[in-house]
Amino acid sequence: MGERPAKDTAYVLHRGDVREAYGRWPVPAAIISDGAYGVRGFHGDTTGPAGLAEWYRPHVEEWSKAAHPATTLWFWNTEVGWATVHPLFAAHGWDYVETVTWDKGLAHIAGNVNGKTIRRFPVVSEVCVLYQRRFEVAGPDGPMPVQQWLRHEWQRSGLLLYQANEACGVKNAATRKYLTQDWLWYWPPGLMMERLAAYANDHGAESGWPYFSLDGEKPVTAKLWDSLRYRWNHTHGLTNVWSRPPLHDSERLKGTMRRAAPRVYKPTAASAAHLNQKPLEFMERIIYAVTEPDDVVWEPFGGLASASVAAVALGRRPYAAEIDDHFAQLAEERIQFALRERDIAAEGHTFLP
Repeated sequence: MGERPAKDTAYVLHRGDVREAYGRWPVPAAIISDGAYGVRGFHGDTTGPAGLAEWYRPHVEEWSKAAHPATTLWFWNTEVGWATVHPLFAAHGWDYVETVTWDKGLAHIAGNVNGKTIRRFPVVSEVCVLYQRRFEVAGPDGPMPVQQWLRHEWQRSGLLLYQANEACGVKNAATRKYLTQDWLWYWPPGLMMERLAAYANDHGAESGWPYFSLDGEKPVTAKLWDSLRYRWNHTHGLTNVWSRPPLHDSERLKGTMRRAAPRVYKPTAASAAHLNQKPLEFMERIIYAVTEPDDVVWEPFGGLASASVAAVALGRRPYAAEIDDHFAQLAEERIQFALRERDIAAEGHTFLP
C-alpha cells in the first residue's frame, strides 16, 4: 500500500485510505468527489442517505483544512444524497454555487419498472454540485464575508459611496456593483480592487490606515486579490443540464484491461468493472471550468480515476486515492495510458486505426 507517483511526477495515486494521504498532498485548485451515494454501491458505502453526512465528515474536515480561498469542490451524488450532505459543507465553510444535472435519458429506465409499485417518476438523473470555499476577511470587528467587508472598509475610511466611482474611473458601477449589499453585488476584478484600496488610503481618514488590507499592514494588490477567487473558464452554450446515456460504449471498462494495439485498450471480461463510471467528457468539463494547466486536482475516491484521467488530458496534476486494490490497478493503467496519449499528441504522432 502507498503512493505510486509516475516517473515524471505527473500524478500521484495512493493505494489505500485517502485519509492517510491528505497531509502529504499539495493544496488543491479543485476537489472532485465521487464517493458514497448511500445505495450500497461498494464495500463501505452506507445503506441509505441517512449515514452519508458522517461518512463524509472526516473527508470534508480534511478538505477544509487544506483548501485555499480559491479552491472549488465538485460533489457527485444522488439528489437526496447531496441534500443530506449539504449542511455539512455549509458548516465547514463551503458555499453552494450551482447544481449540474446529468440526464441519463429513457434508456436508463429498466424495462420492467412498475409505476404502481414504485409510486414515483422513474429516476434518470444524478447531480454534480459545485461549491466554492467561503472567503471571509478577518479584522478588528471580526471575520466578514467579502461583500460586507468591502462596504465596511469604504465606510470606515469616511468616504462617501459615490466616490468609489471616481476611484475606479467608472460612471456608477463601483457603488452599484462592488459596494452594494444586495444581490446585484459583484466581486471586483483585481484592478478595481487595487484602485479602491489606493483611493481609500490616499483620501480616507488617516486614523484608519491601512484600508482594504488583508494582513493589517499593507493594502491588497490586484494580483493577490485575483488569486483569492476561484478560476472560471466559460464554455459558451453549455448549461447546467447535461444529457447523455450511461456509458455502454467503448469507454465503459469491463473486467480488467489488456493492451490490444497502440492507443487501444480492450476489456478481458464481459461484466462492467465499475457500477457508476462517469463519462470522461463530463470530468473534463468540470475540471476545465475551474482550473488552469498545471493546477493540482484531488480525486479522493478514485474508483477508475476518471477525474484523474481527465486532469492528465487537460495538463493538470491529479492526486488520487483508491482503497480497493483491483480498482486502483485499473485506475493506474488508465492514468498511465492517458499520459502516453497526451505525450503522443504533444509530439504530433498519430496511429492509424
